[in-house]
Amino acid sequence: MSAEWQIARIEDIAAKRPSAMATGPFGSSISAKYFQKEGVPVIRGSNLSPDIQTKLDDSGLVFVSDEKAREFDRCLVGKGDLVFTCWGTINQVGLIDRDAAYESYIISNKQMKLTVDEQYVDPRFIYYVFSGPEKQAEIIDNGIGSSVPGFNLGQLRKHKVLLPSLREQRAIADTLDLFTNRITLLRETNATLEAIAQALFKSWFVDFDPVRAKAEGRQPEGAMQGSTSAAERKMPKAALAPATAALFPDSFEESELGLVPKGWKVMPFLDVCDLQGGAQPPASTFVDEPRDGYVRLLQIRDFSTDAHKTYIPDTQKLKKVTEDDVLIGRYGSASGDKAKDSLGRVCRGLSGSYNVALMKLCPIKVGREFAFQLVSDPSFYGYLQGVSSKAVQSGFSKGELGQYKVAVPPRELVEIYEQFGGSVWARVKSNRQQAQTLTQLRDTLLPRLISGQLRLPETEVLLEEAV
Repeated sequence: MSAEWQIARIEDIAAKRPSAMATGPFGSSISAKYFQKEGVPVIRGSNLSPDIQTKLDDSGLVFVSDEKAREFDRCLVGKGDLVFTCWGTINQVGLIDRDAAYESYIISNKQMKLTVDEQYVDPRFIYYVFSGPEKQAEIIDNGIGSSVPGFNLGQLRKHKVLLPSLREQRAIADTLDLFTNRITLLRETNATLEAIAQALFKSWFVDFDPVRAKAEGRQPEGAMQGSTSAAERKMPKAALAPATAALFPDSFEESELGLVPKGWKVMPFLDVCDLQGGAQPPASTFVDEPRDGYVRLLQIRDFSTDAHKTYIPDTQKLKKVTEDDVLIGRYGSASGDKAKDSLGRVCRGLSGSYNVALMKLCPIKVGREFAFQLVSDPSFYGYLQGVSSKAVQSGFSKGELGQYKVAVPPRELVEIYEQFGGSVWARVKSNRQQAQTLTQLRDTLLPRLISGQLRLPETEVLLEEAV
């Protein structure tokens, strides 16, 4: 560590102005009854995360009026401000950076804010310090309260940080941002790739666009007419070559599903795909670190976060999957919000043994990529929601899918989509692996960078090798 590095308390590096450090309004002062569709966005716990990759999650924001926000101007935050959670998941920290969707926000009653003196401190550096393992552990270990952990403004004021010169702070933050930005780009690329595969499936096998075009005497196109989706606009024109277009009929016929392309078969879902339930080993066998003779136990939450990895003894009784296999959430929340529900959630990308809350999708009459899109379609999710509403506990059994029917195209069309979907999945997997490598490298380097144990030139070499 260089002699230039100095220890400072948070209260000493806060901006020298009123409300540089403040907690949110009293709960009833800015409760749900004041929320509206637009105005000043409110930062709640759901908009923050302990994950260093998430500086601020702008999804699911609620808003209050400008007038209501002005009542609590001390609680307003803008670019460069940090936000901490006071109650619950107290190791959450956020940063309003240049990528934030709004210029200003107001914090909720369970958050607190910090505005640093940017003449001496780079707020990004402080964000990375509090996102690092040492500060994360310090916050959790010193949480107040018993049932619900707390982290208050007095504690935040007394936290100590090790600071290099402002120039070096910026250089370290720039380097860590390179990792974070690259990981974000890989994830966004994957989201676009997945959306393209889904859009093509919807066009061909749900909306039947090529059939409609031929029925109207038009030439089918790869992208949908009048498309407003960015993913759909990027769909390759070559996806529907003349030879492929010839495989679509030019008319429809009545079926129990309504109008479907002529010659396509309407079949029970369970004749097209099978489902295999998981196994539930006793909790007494769980460990949280990998060991010889153990395998990872996959649960629904594992497809959203790596924060709760579980390993179990590897036995012949276990049901296993590879990262290519597709799983469906069998139990759990069923609010009707497809993005948040566990029931019907489509999971993919991890290897291990899966538990009873998941079912493995086993294609029979179609390929894996086609089957993946079948269960990802909103109609399948809607059917599961209807089935689960009749049960005491939200969930479904394999037998309850007996009445669900799907339209199955000729094998040649299924195989063409399978090739396309398979190439998309291969790229998605490659990007995921690169993002995982970068994440591991960043998380390894971060504590060494923010403590001065590792110099920047060494880090730059490692970054060049990783990307």
